[in-house]
Amino acid sequence: MAQKDTFLHLFAGGCSGTVGAIVTCPLEVLKTRLQSSGLTLRPVFQVQLGALNGAGVMRPATMTPSLLQVLQSILEKEGSRSLFRGLGPNLVGVAPSRAIYFAAYSKTKEIFNSIFTPNSGLVHISSAGSAAFLTNSLMNPVWMVKTRMQLEKRARGERKMNALQCARYVYRSEGIRGFYRGLTASYAGISETVICFLIYETLKKHLADTRFVSASGGNNKGASDFFGLMAAAAFAKGCASCVAYPHEVIRTRLREEGSKYKYFFQTGRLVFIEEGFTAFYRGLVPQLIRQIPNTAIVLSSYELIVHLLGDSSH
Repeated sequence: MAQKDTFLHLFAGGCSGTVGAIVTCPLEVLKTRLQSSGLTLRPVFQVQLGALNGAGVMRPATMTPSLLQVLQSILEKEGSRSLFRGLGPNLVGVAPSRAIYFAAYSKTKEIFNSIFTPNSGLVHISSAGSAAFLTNSLMNPVWMVKTRMQLEKRARGERKMNALQCARYVYRSEGIRGFYRGLTASYAGISETVICFLIYETLKKHLADTRFVSASGGNNKGASDFFGLMAAAAFAKGCASCVAYPHEVIRTRLREEGSKYKYFFQTGRLVFIEEGFTAFYRGLVPQLIRQIPNTAIVLSSYELIVHLLGDSSH
């Protein structure tokens, strides 16, 4: 029975992750472009008053392009197909990564429930952190290739690298270690997963206690129950993304080809010195637009599949 439950969580996690990846791929591309150091910043001039005579002094500065401006640039120069760059490795990676994550989360939750107070905040934190650590360690090469493909800029009609060609290029130019660039930032991002699942599990329990989700009989769940779970997942992911977002920018910079960024703290320091604190939140808007519905879709789909297949297996 335990083995059957593990396969159920693997299957549910894989299916839910695939659905979310396809729907939100264009937003993933926009977010990655905004995070990149290769983003073309628009020149602007700021007027500052002189200290002695009050005369205006024009000082050059830069402004980050908006989400719509980046979208327009991609459509004009590269074509609409570029909005789905990296979807191949994303689909290859998202099903196993979600499957691994949810299976590991379910298994470690059982283990930690036997060690700590069952279904406590400590159990949720430990389970989410353990599952995220395992998933990031195994899947980083796939996400590395995806990021490189999303950052590749070629004019409309020019031949772009596919996932296999990109992987070969990374191996030839950087070796095996190249596939693990950004891994330290991914480990830092475990904090986002922990925060998200802690809030989600707390809200899920609250929903059950207030009868939005039936706490007494698993067979009584209706459409409103899963909409409640979608709302809980969306709120949890929104909070977690805002708190832990800077690691996303650092991870993208570390994965850029031939960049000056080498290590996690060195990258964070360079970004802060050269671009200021606001650079750590570049791309946050498309990230929220993408991740909030994506997480809502993934978690509610996962819960629905486990509910339906779990019931039919008993």
